[in-house]
Amino acid sequence: MLREYYVLFKPTTYLFEGANPGEPYSEKSLQSVLKQALKKVAITKPVSLHWLRHSFATHLLESGTDLRYIQELLGHQSSKTTEIYTHVSTKSIQQIKSPFDDL
Repeated sequence: MLREYYVLFKPTTYLFEGANPGEPYSEKSLQSVLKQALKKVAITKPVSLHWLRHSFATHLLESGTDLRYIQELLGHQSSKTTEIYTHVSTKSIQQIKSPFDDL
């Protein structure tokens, strides 16, 4: 499907471009697409683009992705911003084995 899309729309800068070639898809358009998708699948819980971004980062962290890569993917200038996700993710913490467990 991506190949067909690429051949049809021939994006120049972003894979999914806005109305003008070379410009990013607008946040308003993304919100509209998300709203339509939620309606289509009958999800009534509140969902936002920020929530999806936050979930994406948390899942990456929990699957073992290095925090520096997540920082790059999210476009954070400061690692402090990305470190927020370390407080949210508890899965990795629960898997830590204490040295006292071997005594």
